[in-house]
Parts: sequence; structure tokens; C-alpha cells
Amino acid sequence: MASIHKCALALKFLVLLAFSGLNMASESPFSTILPMKERAAVIDELTAKRVNTLLPKLMKDTGLDMWVLISREYNEDPVLKTMLPATWLSARRTTILVFALDKQGDVNAYAVAPYKIGNVFISAWDKHNQPDQWQALVDLMDKYQPKRIGVNTSEHWAHADGLVVTDQKKLQAKLPTKYQQRLTSAEPLAVGWLEQRIDEEIPYFKQAVAIAQAIIAQGFSNEVITPGKTTTDDLVWWLRERVRELKLQTWFHPSVSIQRDDKRKFDHESSFTNVDSDNVIQPGDLLHVDFGIVYLRLNTDTQQHAYVLKEGETSPPEYLQAALHSGNQVQDALLEQFKVGRTGNEVLKMARETAIARGLKPTIYTHPLGLHGHAAGTTIGMWDAQQGKPGDGDYPLHLNTAYSIELSNDIYLEQWQKQIRIMLEEDAFFIADGVFYLNGRQKQLHTIKAR
Repeated sequence: MASIHKCALALKFLVLLAFSGLNMASESPFSTILPMKERAAVIDELTAKRVNTLLPKLMKDTGLDMWVLISREYNEDPVLKTMLPATWLSARRTTILVFALDKQGDVNAYAVAPYKIGNVFISAWDKHNQPDQWQALVDLMDKYQPKRIGVNTSEHWAHADGLVVTDQKKLQAKLPTKYQQRLTSAEPLAVGWLEQRIDEEIPYFKQAVAIAQAIIAQGFSNEVITPGKTTTDDLVWWLRERVRELKLQTWFHPSVSIQRDDKRKFDHESSFTNVDSDNVIQPGDLLHVDFGIVYLRLNTDTQQHAYVLKEGETSPPEYLQAALHSGNQVQDALLEQFKVGRTGNEVLKMARETAIARGLKPTIYTHPLGLHGHAAGTTIGMWDAQQGKPGDGDYPLHLNTAYSIELSNDIYLEQWQKQIRIMLEEDAFFIADGVFYLNGRQKQLHTIKAR
């Protein structure tokens, strides 16, 4: 029955993707990358749909009548930056965006700014007739008479804490007393905006993950790696160059590390910091990569493993394949605990207990994923905080949210006479019927030939 249920869920997810316009035909992920001009059109279209369909519900749910975002050029609020037109790479001068909930339950988007900001925002400041930008903001408040005005201040999420001190002081000074008293943190609204995806975004998210996985597969091949010659640093910089060749961006510097049959003990922190950048890749090595790209403002985050075959080997040793499978088992234990309303700390505790009961040695450090790599939303553990994380770990799971399923499993290899760590990270999407990997997950080691 369990397998039938999983098949039904998978079918429903495929239907969702098809409904969203995804071309399911088999093709190279690289061929799906849009030209820059087309990407801009997609970004602006998605932003408009998010404002028109997602924002009204979020504002009602969080009890905010108005949301005010303020930024100055090159010091952008992280949320405001996700709302700018694709051709705007930063704010200009002082940019104020205002979202007002009207009596019909619709959201009207305004820009109190010196320039027109795309097609989503109605211009609400004519500086020739009203030289004072802040008074133009007050005039907009007078029009709507909001009871609760959200501004981006937050203790737990840097993403939702974008109102800097100078702009906050100026806002307080310029507003009439009655509006000053109505200001409140927009934290739940800002987090909701950043973490929740609309249906139309999912096909593009899936494509982004497929592209990232394809780059990893290409890097973990003899096309790039010559055992005995190529270093981990060579592979790291090949990844950076390959991303640029595809006219994409990374949101962090990749890392590549090696575990091998020697006396060296595993160190978690060094495996993500390229401390052994001059390490030459040799036959018999177990490689690990941590890699993420940005496509259509959506961020990916992936960790996978590869094995370098020794002379005479045609496939990785069974004990290493089994080790990889142990990481898959931790993934399963985690995803089984996803349920709306559960906090990240609750999911972490339950997943660890389940995995440990199955004979595993898990470390779980899963984070939200979306318009940022380490995104706003529910944090499920950190590698150095396995008892839970106050604040964002206490935040409950919501539907239509994406996560980087990041974790590891320690396993002792008799063949190497030491403990190794399988570190996996795959991107997944949470809907009412379950959690689904956006483009599958690694179940077999990538293989690199000795010659």
C-alpha cells in the first residue's frame, strides 16, 4: 500500500508540474536555459503573479493592512530586492515600495520613488508637484487609513530585517504620531513572501535544479578530472567557470573535498572550506561537492559524491554504495516527518530519533530554499546544533515551500579502518500530499575512470 500511495503522490506532483507549463520532454538541462532577455520577462511575470495572487492572502493571514519597504541604492532590503524589475539590479536613490490591502481584499502595489519601477507598481510620487518624498508616503497612508503598518524588522531572520537604522529613524520622524503608533514588525509577512512558491515557479525551480545537477555530473567526469593530475581546487574553479559559460551565477563559492583510505580523520568544517585546495584527486578517492546556482532568482543547493575507480574496477565498491544508501535512509527518515504546523525543531527531533532507531548516525541541517540560498522559513537543525535552534527552528512548516534537504550520516568502513561521512543535499518541494525532490536525488555514486 505504501508504494501505491507514493506512486499516487508522485503522479499528482507531475500533474502539478505539467499544469504549470513544464516541458516534460527529455532534453539536456543546458538547452532549457533561457536567453537573458527572456529570463527578464519570466522574472517580471512571476513577480506580478506573486504580488497579485500570493500577497493578498499573506497580508490577510498576518493581519497587516499596509506593508512599507524602504531602501537606498546599494543597501537594499533583501525582500525589496526580490520585488524589483529584472532590469533593476539595485534600488535607485531612496526607493519606497508600499503594498496596501483595499476593502475588496486586493493588494495595490505602489512605488514612492523618483523613477517608474516596472509594471507592477503604480507611481505614487510626483516630485514636481510634491517635492517631499516622505509626505507622498503619508498621503498614501491617508488614502488607505491602515490600522497596522508592517515594516521589515526581525530578530530571527536577517532576510526580514531590512529596514536599516537611518531609514527607520527618518520614517519615524516623518510620520504623524497616529501612523507611528501603527508601525509593527512585518516579519511573518516577509518570511511568508520569501518562503512560499506559486505554481508557476515550480517548473523553473525544477529546471534550475536539473541544470545544477547536470553541471555536477559534468564536473564529476573524466571530461574534467584526470586522476593523478587534477586537484580539488582545479575542480572548484572549473565549476565557477562553467557557471559563467552558461551565463548563470553561483550564490556561494563551491567546495570539493576528498575522503580516502588513509589515517586522516574526517573534519566536517574543513570539508566545506577548501582547506586542502591543492589535494590531487587519486584513484580510490571518495569525492564530495557542495554547489549552488541562481536561475530566474531561484537558488539551488546540492551536495553529491563521486568515486574515482582504481585500475581494473568497473564500478565503485559495494561498501561505498552501501554508505551512500545510508545517507538516502537519513533523507527518508527526515521527509517522513514533514507535516504542516510542526516546527523545525520538532521535525529535527523526530527525524533523528527515527534514523537512530534504524541504526544510523545522522546529522541533520536542512534549510529553506528559494529567493535566497539559505532562505527564510523553517530551519531544521544545524550541523553544530542538533538539539534544535531557537527562533527560526521554532517556526512551523507551511505548504508550497522548498527546502534543501541537507544532512549526513557517519559510517564506519572496515575496509578503510575508519569512519567516513556521507554528506548529501538535494532540493525538494513540500505540498499537501508530501515532499518531492525537484529533480530526483543521488542514489548511485558518480564514477570517474582511473584513466
